[in-house]
Amino acid sequence: MTLKSINPYTGKVIQEFETFSDTEINEALEKSDEAFDEWKRTTFEYRKKLMLKVADLLKESNSLLAQTITKEMGKTKAEATTEIEKCAWVCEHYAENAESMLHREAVATDAHMAFVQFEPLGTILGVMPWNFPFWQVFRFAAPTLMAGNVIVLKHASNVQISARAIQGIFEKAGFPPGVFQNLVIGSEKVKDIVEHKVVKAISLTGSEQTGAEVAQLAGKNIKKTVLELGGNNSFIVLKDAEIDKAVEIGLKARMQNAGQSCIAAKRFIVHKNISEEFIEKFRKAINNLSFGDPFNMQSDIGPLSSKKQAEVVIQQVRKSVEMGAKVIAGDMPEGALYPPTLVTGVKPGMPLFEEEVFGPVAPIIIAQDTEEAIYLSNLSNYGLGVSLFTNNLERAEELIPEFEDGAVFVNALVKSHPRLPFGGTKQSGYGRELALNGIREFVNVKTVYIDKFQDIRTDKKRTAISMGTPG
Repeated sequence: MTLKSINPYTGKVIQEFETFSDTEINEALEKSDEAFDEWKRTTFEYRKKLMLKVADLLKESNSLLAQTITKEMGKTKAEATTEIEKCAWVCEHYAENAESMLHREAVATDAHMAFVQFEPLGTILGVMPWNFPFWQVFRFAAPTLMAGNVIVLKHASNVQISARAIQGIFEKAGFPPGVFQNLVIGSEKVKDIVEHKVVKAISLTGSEQTGAEVAQLAGKNIKKTVLELGGNNSFIVLKDAEIDKAVEIGLKARMQNAGQSCIAAKRFIVHKNISEEFIEKFRKAINNLSFGDPFNMQSDIGPLSSKKQAEVVIQQVRKSVEMGAKVIAGDMPEGALYPPTLVTGVKPGMPLFEEEVFGPVAPIIIAQDTEEAIYLSNLSNYGLGVSLFTNNLERAEELIPEFEDGAVFVNALVKSHPRLPFGGTKQSGYGRELALNGIREFVNVKTVYIDKFQDIRTDKKRTAISMGTPG
């Protein structure tokens, strides 16, 4: 069996990869287990040195790596360049902070000494998607490796050139053999790897269906998972918002990566009092965007990842229009090239409201008041993030607890940041990546209790208290 990397702009096959045999998979997992036995004993200073070298290599090779992203999945060269920069940033962040994040924590008890320490688990399987082929891997890998774990990666089938390049970067930086390995496999092999005794936990970024299947399998084998799944983020514009700013940020929030992002703004919920002005300004902004060759630095949007992906978006728009929605900007796509599109009259029940739309389509939903805007925002099976636009920051703080999502960004687009935890609620998954929370997902939180030996005949009261009740 082979995996193919296909340029979505030209439709041409770039490269084919022979998938690993069962023997090669087992050898890789055994190699990972052996590597962990040594890697877990290394110092933070040693890991830091290697991770900073990774950051340097990413910076030095930015243009070449960005070109790989653009060829494989169609992201514009400018956006791909930014993606590589962000990968270097997360490597530097955890290189500098991992030791303090995982420093043992003293706890006051009746013991002579008690503390909590954080120890690595072993081999962690990363199942990663194609839409941010470097960033999704590095935001998982940097904290996981700095914590002393080792990684086997199952990357998306269509970005194997990126996957190979990532492994090459870690190897060139000096990471020992087996600490980071890319497994050239299809989805059908994931089950066996999840069940393999060497694999201790799984981090998955992907679709709701894939997440549910992996979580069920991991649960059956009593293995921890962190799931970052789909999103249907609302972008709420209240009547006192700065409309020009909301349009500018909303355009970027929806159209970046051609709309193929779990945290993209996917439902624009606009207060009725300012809806006409917002829609007209958004329509003009969309019509000014250029789309086409992702290597052209003048292109704002490149192709979707495939013609098949474009066909999915076409159906979502078409069905919504049949139910009463109206396209007021945009045209029919050509192959994988999908034009920036604006749709009004979107209501609950329509695909553009209910489903995650992985394409540059902005649906407009009108809210009668703030309360209805919040209701519509929460009327979703997903819960990744919300953007709330208003000039009343005091009121915004009061509203934040009303949202059911994992993040609320006021007057800003939803984004991931190395210093902030990232993750969702409901069908968007569970667990957190990044920040302190992220690095502590894949560690053994070990309680240590040390007491002095004492003769129970001379200190019966203290001994009774220290022994406590088992359990």
